[in-house]
Amino acid sequence: MVTISDAITIAAPYYNLALVLIVVALFIKLFRTKPTNPHIFIRPWYFLFAAIAMFIVEELTTVLRAAGVITFDVYINGYFELVIVSLIIYTLLLQREHLVKEHGH
Repeated sequence: MVTISDAITIAAPYYNLALVLIVVALFIKLFRTKPTNPHIFIRPWYFLFAAIAMFIVEELTTVLRAAGVITFDVYINGYFELVIVSLIIYTLLLQREHLVKEHGH
């Protein structure tokens, strides 16, 4: 008998990938839009997009491992998550640095 936690464990990576497709479409729209205000600072969004791309790779490896297509060990996900968190922290620091330069605080 399959429990609810087993069902969620199986289905979650597929739902994550479906939702990430929506996020990628929004990023594409963001990157194609020309900023009308010269004070718009878009550089951190590229690093956030890289973090999302790394999340996609992580989820794909999870789905392919569950399907038996690849045989990576589970600990590989920790490396993906380390890169994702590092990119997000760098994004925040980059934004903070820009705000300090812009407003002089």
